This record gives sequence, structure tokens and C-alpha cells, in this order.
Amino acid sequence: MIGILADAVEKTYPAGLMWFRRDLRTSDNAALYQALKACRQLHCAFVFDTPILQALPRRDRRLEFIRDSLAELDAQLRRLAGHDHAGLITRHAVAALEIPRLARELGVQSVFANHDYEPQAVARDAAVRGTLADAGIAFHTAKDHAIFERTELLTQAGKPYAVFTPYKNVWLAKADAFYFKPYPVEKYAQALAPRPEALRREVPALAALGFEPTNLAQLPIPAGMSGGQALLADFMPRIGHYGESRDFPSVKGPSYLGVHLRFGTVSIRALAGSAHQLAAQGSGGAAVWLSELIWRDFYFQVLANFPHVSDEAGNSHSFKREYDAIKWEHGKAADTLFAAWCEGRTGYPLVDAAMAQINQTGYMHNRLRMVVASFLTKDLGLDWRRGERYFAQQLNDFDLSANNGGWQWASSSGCDAQPYFRIFNPVSQSRKFDPQGKFILKYLPQLAGLPEAALHAPWTASPVELAAAGLTLGKDYPQPLVQHDEAREKTLARYAVVRKGTP
Repeated sequence: MIGILADAVEKTYPAGLMWFRRDLRTSDNAALYQALKACRQLHCAFVFDTPILQALPRRDRRLEFIRDSLAELDAQLRRLAGHDHAGLITRHAVAALEIPRLARELGVQSVFANHDYEPQAVARDAAVRGTLADAGIAFHTAKDHAIFERTELLTQAGKPYAVFTPYKNVWLAKADAFYFKPYPVEKYAQALAPRPEALRREVPALAALGFEPTNLAQLPIPAGMSGGQALLADFMPRIGHYGESRDFPSVKGPSYLGVHLRFGTVSIRALAGSAHQLAAQGSGGAAVWLSELIWRDFYFQVLANFPHVSDEAGNSHSFKREYDAIKWEHGKAADTLFAAWCEGRTGYPLVDAAMAQINQTGYMHNRLRMVVASFLTKDLGLDWRRGERYFAQQLNDFDLSANNGGWQWASSSGCDAQPYFRIFNPVSQSRKFDPQGKFILKYLPQLAGLPEAALHAPWTASPVELAAAGLTLGKDYPQPLVQHDEAREKTLARYAVVRKGTP
């Protein structure tokens, strides 16, 4: 059974291989610690997995973030080892084939990695395990991306949780210092082995992988372990106000650590442990942030325990299966609506500014993710899976479990989702969370001349106000695609197929 490698046995293997995936750090890395402790000599590798890379655009911020983070990881491995002959072995190949091949080439007796919960990764790891077993090589994996995973937290009936609040209560009741304790990787760093001379290469440049630079360098997204620590250091003095500031997109409220959590350049144990300690000391903001981290664990365990929500082939299905009976808009008209949503041409400024943000930066504020998701599904009547796929393409911090869970929450089809009759009003949300339009104007400067009252709904501006702003609706800024009140009534009718039995 896959689990955390026992901590009791040291130097079980003459040689081992650490396979980095979404855990691009040396500090407090569970599998790296266990590998260093169990092996007399340890090699470290990362595979740019061809099947994954082939599906990406040639300019992809995530790949650039990974590449830059790997360069720092390589340097840190050499520093820990105390010599430049150590470091990271990088390959560009099919990982499921390359890891067993590399293990045989290096003559190791075991491969180590951290758990990955996505269906395709689980299938990949099962294939790797089988191939390694055929060669007489062990495969050990450890928990590193979550505090509690899979079936570690179950209801009194012994079933996985499908409602967040009781899950959170049990999480908080069980979590203590043991679960936040870091793994002292440095203690066994002397086991880091010299790379064979033929494998002493630098991390490949983007061009060598067939990719081009993005605008990552111009964005406030510092890569690597140092980038994660810099963002954390910036956030901790603000964490006390997180509960009040997190919903306002023009305010520096969030931690901005999502992409670092996604690729493991920060430790979830360190983050959750700090938040847990501060919350226990009375910090309301830390308690709210900790709750967000618990949501992350919650969605991980949903994906693991309810595999129908997203299968190995990449198809998503409603957690509440009856919601798959909803008839969404389709055909050319639906395609036109979807394109307008993607490109930020809906006529609703907060929605359009949010879509401009994700398209230009790969980031979207969490409040705005809920707003645009509600707009797609409940104003435009489009299948939530279309939005889920678009976010998967655009988000720097795309994580299958959270993305699937978030979209199902917005469409009311997921576990513990908002009720179907709760429909965000994009104008009300705009006035409440961007009252002065600072966020809107950052991405839609053509609206700068409008009075504040009309900034959230330009179609309400008078002809005189539009003329004074130099704005012609339908030309300089689109007319609204739909009328929210009319769309709301259509949505309630659309959801009639699942209304029976819904309180």
C-alpha cells in the first residue's frame, strides 16, 4: 500500500532516485527526507513529461515557473551536497517510461516520490510501480501536498466527507503539532550523490523544450523556493486582516501563494502550521486563511474518494449526478456567448475585468472566480465544464481538484455547493466589492470617464454621461450580453430538473 515510508529504518538501499514532480523544494519535503534517510547515495531527477507539455500552448507561464523553480532547486541540491557534481538530472520524455529507464541506468534499488492525487497521475504512478517491480526496484511514495489525505478523515459511519463544515471541524480537532512537524532534510543531505558526468547538465532553457518566454518576469510571481518565501514574508504581517480584505480585488488581501502551493515550492505543513498557531492565539484573519487551506485538503479528498467528478480521460461529471441532466445552451449561439465570456466582452465590467486579469496574468482573484463562474453558468446558461476547461488552460495555479470543486460549487452541482437558486448579481457584486471601480479601471481604462454610479453598469449611464466619457456602447464597450433578471428566471427554469427534493 502506498503511504509514508516508515521512519525507523535507515540506509536500507545502497542507491535511490528521488523523482520530483509537484514538490519543487528541498526544505520540508517528505519524500526527499525519507529517500535521503533510506539511501546511502541518492540521485534526484525531474522529467518534463512529454504528454503534458504537448497539450500546452508554446507560451505557458506555468512551464516557465516550473523551469525557473527547477533551476533554483538544482542549485540548492548542490549547496546541500556541498559540491557541484550533485544536482538535478532533467529529462524531456514520457515520465512513465523514463523514470524506470533512468532508475535502471543509475543502478538504484528504489525510487521515491510524493503522492499526486490527479487521476492521470495515479494511473501513471501505477504503471511506473509495475515497471519498476518487474525490474526488482521498489517504489515508495509519501504524503506531502496535504495535511490529511484520502481516507484519513472519515465520518462516524466510516465514509468520506461530502460536506465541508463537519470535515473542517474534524480536521481542526485532529490537527496538532505532529501534523505540522517539518522533515529535516538537511540532516541527511550528505547522501546526495554526484551525478554521472554525462548527466551533469543545467536545467534546459525554454527554447530547448520547444517553448517561448511569457510575461512571467513582468508579473509579481517570483518563482522557486525563494519566491514562495518572499510572498509568505509579505503576507504574514497582513494575515490578521485577511478576513476583511480577501474579497476586494483592488486590495492587497490574498497571500498570492496559490501557484507555489500548486508546484510545491512552499510546504503546506509550514503554511497550515503557522496559520493554526496564529488562529489559536486569536487571529481571526489566520483562522479564515486556515479555512481556505482546509478547503484545499477537502477537495483533494473529494477527488480521491469520488473519482466520478473527474476521470482518467479528463472528463468531469457532477458530484450530484442528477445535475448532469441539466440542459445547457448549445450550438453556435452558445459558442458565441462562450467566446465573449473568455475574451471579456460580456458588457458587465466586473466580469470583463476579471477575464482580462486571467488572460493577461494567469491569476484571478478568488471572489472574481466565483463571480465569473456564476455568470457563465447562471447568466449565460453554459455548461460549467466549459469554464472549468478554460480555467485549466489559463490559471497559473490550476489544480484539478480545486478547479473542479470550485466550478461545481458555482454551478451548484458539487458537494456542499451553493444552492441552485443562489445566483450572483454581477452588478451588486461589483458595487459591493469594487465600490470605486479601482479594479475595473485597471483592466478597462476605456470606462474611466463614467461617473462612479454608472461604472458598474455602463448601460445605465445617460446619453450625456456617455458623451462626456467619450464612450459609445457597442463600439468602445459592449452592450450587456444578457439582462441579469431575465437570465435568472431562465436559470431557475433550467434547474427545474433537479429542484425536486431540494430545500
